[in-house]
Amino acid sequence: PQTHHRPPSHLFVILEITDIIQQTTMVQSSLPRYFLSSTARSTIIKNRTTTITSTITRSISSAQLTISPISTDSPQNNNILQNNKQDLQFGKVFSSHMLQIPYKASSGGWQSPEIVPFQDLKISPAASSLHYGLQCFEGMKAYKSVNDSNDIRLFRPQLNMKRLSNSMDRLCMPGSDFDHEELIDCIAKLVRLDKDWIPTEEGYSLYLRPTVISTHPYLGVAAPDEILLYVITCPVGPYYTSGFAPVRLTAETPYVRAWPGGTGAAKVGGNYAGSMKPQKEASERGYSQILWTFGEEQEITEVGAMNVFFFLEKGDGSKGRELVTPPLTRGDILPGVTRQSIIDLSKLWGEFDVVERSITLPEVRKAASEGRLIEAFGAGTAAVVTPISAIEYKGSDIVIPATGDL
Repeated sequence: PQTHHRPPSHLFVILEITDIIQQTTMVQSSLPRYFLSSTARSTIIKNRTTTITSTITRSISSAQLTISPISTDSPQNNNILQNNKQDLQFGKVFSSHMLQIPYKASSGGWQSPEIVPFQDLKISPAASSLHYGLQCFEGMKAYKSVNDSNDIRLFRPQLNMKRLSNSMDRLCMPGSDFDHEELIDCIAKLVRLDKDWIPTEEGYSLYLRPTVISTHPYLGVAAPDEILLYVITCPVGPYYTSGFAPVRLTAETPYVRAWPGGTGAAKVGGNYAGSMKPQKEASERGYSQILWTFGEEQEITEVGAMNVFFFLEKGDGSKGRELVTPPLTRGDILPGVTRQSIIDLSKLWGEFDVVERSITLPEVRKAASEGRLIEAFGAGTAAVVTPISAIEYKGSDIVIPATGDL
């Protein structure tokens, strides 16, 4: 036991394979692996070799990323970016390149990432994303530092990666356990390549849209074997055409955005598709967004495609103020990155209570009538923080006077 000899060559090869695959399958023994008997070695090789080929699934690897070819498009050729940024509409102008990473179960999992010129996708008309809504996405932003335009920053991307994994898992997509940091590295390389597309003015940024769609080319309701993860980017200003002006909401709608046990906590396309008709009806009546509620008690959930906050004086006889946002516990509210950031920062200030609890429309109306409702706002990556000036409820507007500095 005190003499360490080089192991037999065939075992040495197996041990090298073990290191390459991060010791996931081979030689799991309490004995030192170099001192197993020849019988034990033979048994391990016989019983484990097939396991190596059947259980290894390729993960996303930024080291395998390629760029081909470089696009000749540039922001200098775009008149809006150069001369009329105030006319920049959300999601209408796209940068030069995109990232794409296919997943194919038949080829071992995630394939090599590739950055290519921005282009249309080519998928089968039978792809299950087109028929059964097997699609999810993220919203992220990249900024240039106010002190150094060469310093480019992503805003809390780890939270987006976690949410993307959860959305993929909710849709039973393969590869949902991808390495978050590896995908962030791939996205960072895309952003660096298209850094000239990042606006520098206050209120502007480069919006990033990671998307996963099923490319499974067969009809039939089943979990897909093939998916495509891709990322496109676009320079953006304010989400609403009104800029960062306060918005008016309506809660007068017969529709429901999400419910317990559904997909409200995942960022899937179906959640947004169902909101198109009620949003159109609200807009025709002069309101910017729907204030979504759930249940007979009219518990507030979200506003449009944003999380929602209410800042009010406490009404239980105690002194002080509280910032209230609906909780995630029921599973019908998206865990927003901006939402979490507001909670984190507000708690650090220590100036008022920050509470995740149920809040109903009758409670909001009562607080407003008693002069306790100070402010309300929506929060999301695209819209950032959007103040709310009024909420239509039971035929009249709940007016919220404070929409600027307190």
